[in-house]
Amino acid sequence: MPFTVLPAIDLWDGRLALLTPDGPARSDAFGGDPLAAARAYVAAGARWLHVVDMDLAFRDEPANAEVVRAICAMEGTRVQASGGIRTLAQVAELRALGAARVVVSSAALHDEDGVLEILGRSRPGETLIAVEVDEGRIHARGTEIDLELASTLGWLRAAGAEALLVTAVDRVATVAGPDTALVRRVARAGLPVLAAGGIRSLADLEAVRSAGGSGAVVGRAALEGSLDLAAAVAWSAV
Repeated sequence: MPFTVLPAIDLWDGRLALLTPDGPARSDAFGGDPLAAARAYVAAGARWLHVVDMDLAFRDEPANAEVVRAICAMEGTRVQASGGIRTLAQVAELRALGAARVVVSSAALHDEDGVLEILGRSRPGETLIAVEVDEGRIHARGTEIDLELASTLGWLRAAGAEALLVTAVDRVATVAGPDTALVRRVARAGLPVLAAGGIRSLADLEAVRSAGGSGAVVGRAALEGSLDLAAAVAWSAV
């Protein structure tokens, strides 16, 4: 997997949002219009968009299907769909909307048989496993799931997981910089790693790549414009 910069589009009630310590909050960037954000990211050269249905993640309600479908239909990019996805049926629904790749939530990891079913029925490149890490353990946000990191990475690799989306929970929706020690630790499991949480600059992206990351999801810095996305995408292609 080449290094890829994926700007994030978080959806809440059909509008742009950011995840805060108090939960999802609407964003005024791009007038709150997720399609305007997607068009701007594609114009900047983004080959992938990371689209998160926060209604699905936090309310278990897929309230943003038509927005996801519209983003997936845009030319020039592919969508990595996320948002609390735990079942094979949810994966199939997002694929039907046009998502090229679906992120299976950390909330699914307590059910090894369910994850095995998803992996076993997915074609190459269709799924990615989310690993949300807080204080060295896997903690799926909004749940009571608490899993040991190393053993979970071990069975995921044995089960045929192709790649991981590793989120430093304490840095989500911040511009505090990436947790490169976490990226390095997870990359030792031998699977491609996309990093998320705190990325604010080209230097941060370089640090993620140096730590063994294969790509990064950029949220607030891309949404609010503090990161030159066009420059970051151009750098990632070199």
